[in-house]
Amino acid sequence: MREKKRKMLAGAAALALCWAVSGPNLMDNAWATDAGEAKAQAQSTSDLVRKGQVLFAENCVACHQEEGVGKAGVAPSITNKELLRIASDQFLFETIRDGRVDTPMPAFGEVLASKDDIHALVAYLKSFRTGPDLSKDIEADHISMGDPRLGKRWFEQVCAGCHGPRGEGYAGEGSGTAIGKPGFLGKASDGFIRYIVKNGRSNTAMRGFSGSYGLANLSDGEIDDIISYLRILE
Repeated sequence: MREKKRKMLAGAAALALCWAVSGPNLMDNAWATDAGEAKAQAQSTSDLVRKGQVLFAENCVACHQEEGVGKAGVAPSITNKELLRIASDQFLFETIRDGRVDTPMPAFGEVLASKDDIHALVAYLKSFRTGPDLSKDIEADHISMGDPRLGKRWFEQVCAGCHGPRGEGYAGEGSGTAIGKPGFLGKASDGFIRYIVKNGRSNTAMRGFSGSYGLANLSDGEIDDIISYLRILE
């Protein structure tokens, strides 16, 4: 019994000695591994952004202008803070891939060499984001249960002047983008539309429609009515 206890104590002492000698090194190695992986990931992201910048210059800058600031009547700003805070990577990826039917925005999934090119463009656009990423909360926001008949009235009064009577956008001789077509409505969640209507989009003519500084102080219910009207245009 004493011999067994002696062996156990000896084993514990050896283990303690091993930890004293190599424990800090093991921790240092683990930290170095994590730091190395973080550095590699940052480098990978940086490379992706640079690739996206080149692709943007080759394929997008003619319409969306340098750094995606947009050009009125031609293409919207796609690097404004409101859009980049709420647009998920998937939303941007699918918009680039599929384009917007019946608008000047082509489907770049048929133009670019691979999906990796689209991911690079998304990374480049996201590099302009300032502030928090709200996309998950926006996608989880509630579905509109408004009255489309009231929404049509509001749309005609406050939206149609820029976006066209049925959201045709530039094609309807409007100064705003096409928000009544499946290319947009099929990808934009109700939360996405709700946020933009409330807050507007900087670097564009689209100002918010909520609060005393808005173009019109629409209530949450009235905004949901507009969203419900847009949904019947899909």
